[in-house]
Amino acid sequence: MKRLIALLMIALFSLNLAVAQEKEKTGSGAKTVFDTTTHDFGIIKEEKGPVSCEFKITNEGNEPLIIIYARASCGCTKPDYPRKPIAPGKSGIIKVTYNPRNRPGGFYKMVRVKTTDAFTSLALTGTVVPEQK
Repeated sequence: MKRLIALLMIALFSLNLAVAQEKEKTGSGAKTVFDTTTHDFGIIKEEKGPVSCEFKITNEGNEPLIIIYARASCGCTKPDYPRKPIAPGKSGIIKVTYNPRNRPGGFYKMVRVKTTDAFTSLALTGTVVPEQK
């Protein structure tokens, strides 16, 4: 009886190991891919108000991709991202808005994105021309 239990345990362990190796080999899971991770607004005028850009995120895996959060480096930058899972082979948009009010000069802002499989940093750059008074 002990032998039978031992053989059964070995068989189950081997099967589990084979499944894990196959899963690793086939790239199972969600896979985050961004078209780009940077955006340069160029020269923007303060009086024109907030400016926005979009980052396309694609799930190249075979399981749903969940965006856990998207956080900006400061309060002048606001990311908006899909709250529902992104199906395999599908895409979503992360829209990022920058408010140039009272922020003359060059800027470099970051948005940190955490998904079920990766951490990614999105970068925004540009130069704000102050409002003429």
